[in-house]
Amino acid sequence: MNTTSLAVVAMIAALALCAPGASGADEGASTLSPRALQEIAQVEAEIDRMEARTLDRLATPPDNEVQQVELLGKLMLYDKQLSVNRNEACAFCHMPETGFTGPVSELNRTMGSYPGSVRTRFGNRKPQTHSYAPLSPVLHYNPGQGDLVGGNFWDMRATGRRLGNPAAEQAEGPPTNPVEMGLADAACAVYRASQRPYRAMFERVWGPQAFAIAWPRDVEKVCDRSGSPPAADPRPVHLSTLDRGRAGATFDQMAQSIEGYEISTEVTAFTSKYDAVQAGKAQFTPQESEGYDLFRGKAQCNACHRDGGPGEDQLFTDFTASNIGTPANPRLPYYRESKPDAGRYTANPEGAAFVDPGVAGFLAARNLLSQPSAVDARWLKLEPDNLARIQVPTLRNVDKRPYPDFVKAYGHNGYFTSLKQVVHFYNTRDVLSPCAPNAPGEGKTCWPAPESKKNMNTSHMGRLGLSDEQENAIVSFLRTLSDGYWTR
Repeated sequence: MNTTSLAVVAMIAALALCAPGASGADEGASTLSPRALQEIAQVEAEIDRMEARTLDRLATPPDNEVQQVELLGKLMLYDKQLSVNRNEACAFCHMPETGFTGPVSELNRTMGSYPGSVRTRFGNRKPQTHSYAPLSPVLHYNPGQGDLVGGNFWDMRATGRRLGNPAAEQAEGPPTNPVEMGLADAACAVYRASQRPYRAMFERVWGPQAFAIAWPRDVEKVCDRSGSPPAADPRPVHLSTLDRGRAGATFDQMAQSIEGYEISTEVTAFTSKYDAVQAGKAQFTPQESEGYDLFRGKAQCNACHRDGGPGEDQLFTDFTASNIGTPANPRLPYYRESKPDAGRYTANPEGAAFVDPGVAGFLAARNLLSQPSAVDARWLKLEPDNLARIQVPTLRNVDKRPYPDFVKAYGHNGYFTSLKQVVHFYNTRDVLSPCAPNAPGEGKTCWPAPESKKNMNTSHMGRLGLSDEQENAIVSFLRTLSDGYWTR
C-alpha cells in the first residue's frame, strides 16, 4: 500500500470514528493516532476478506456436523454485525497472525488495550489469546493446592460451570460488554445472527427453533443503542418468557459454536517448533536448548507455566492465578474514562485511582456487565486471597507475530512490550531500584512499583540471578512455541 493509499485509509477510519452513533466521543476521550488508524483499517479489511472467504464455504458446506459447528464458530468470530455499531468482530482483538490476540502493533505499543465497537471506549486489560483456551478446565477449587484452578479471562470469570467449557462462556462476555461489542442485551446478538447468511446452517445444526422468536417492533432501535441498559430494565429487548428462553438457548449455542472453532486444529494447532522437537522432527538450537533448561530449572518458569506431566497437554500454564507485581500501565486509556461519554456511559468511575482487583473482582461480582458465569457462593470467602491475582496465561504463541518489528503487549494490562522485558522483570523485580513511570532506565535498570502488592508472588521470581545471556536464551526458547512451524 503506497503513502497516498495509507492517508486515504486513515482519513476514512477517522471519519468512521466520528460518525454519529459510532463514536461516543467526549472531552476526556482518548485519540487514536494516524498510525493506529491505518493499522486498524488494515485489520478490519483483513477481517472482511476472511469473513468473505469463510462465507463462500456455505455454498458447499461440510457434511460432518463437527466441522459445521467449527464453520459456524468461525463465521461468528469474523462477523462485525454482532457488535452494536456493526463495526467490530471478535477477531478484531484475536487475529491468527498474532496467535489470536491483539493484531494492532501501534495499539500494543502505545496503549495496551483495544477500543470497542464504540471506538472511544477501551477496556482495562489487553486481549488474551483464544488459542488453546478451550483446554482450560472448568473453574474449580482444589483443596490440596488451596487454590482456584481453570476458567477463562484474566480474572477467571468465565468458569465453564454452566456450559461445560470456559471458552464457551468466555464467548458470551464481549457481546454485551459496553467497552467491547457493546450490545444492550444478549438477545440482540441472537437477533443480529438471525439476519446473517449462516442462519440456515445454524438451524440445521442446532434446530429450527433457534430463531423462532417473536421480536418486538423496537428491536432494531434497542439493539442499535450503545451504553449499558438501565438497572430498572436490564433486558431491554422485551420478549415473552418462552421467547426469552429460546433466545438464551440460542445465545448459548452461538457461544458453543465459537468454542468449537477455537478447539479446532485451525486455532489450537500444536504445530510449533517445540512440538516438532518433542515429536523428533526437529532439534533446538544450542541457545534454545539452554533456554529450555533454564525455563525448567534456574528460572523456575515451569513452576507456573507448566510444560506438562503424565497425561497432561503441554500448555505452559497451570491454570491458577498469581500477582507477579506487574506495574500499572499508565498508557491504558481506561484511566481517562472517568466521565460519561456521549452514550452516557462511564467505563471507569475510579479514574486514575483504579487498581485492578484481579480474580477478586470476579468473586465480588464487580464486572456485572461482562460476567458470563455465576459465582459459586462457596467461593466468596476466597476473595481476600485472590485480590490482584491474575490467571497464569499459556505461553503458546507468546511470540507469534506477522513481521519481526511488530510489537506485542504482555501482562494483563499490556505493561510489557517485549519478551526480553518480561524475562528481565521476572529476573530482577526485587533487585533493581524502584522508579517512577517513564523514568530513565525504566524496564532496564529500575522498575516502577507494583500496581498492587496484595498476594504478590515471591516464591518463583524477582531475584533469579540470571545473566543477560541467560535471559536471551529463555527468550529464544519462548520463540519456539509459535504455531505454524510444521505440518503434521
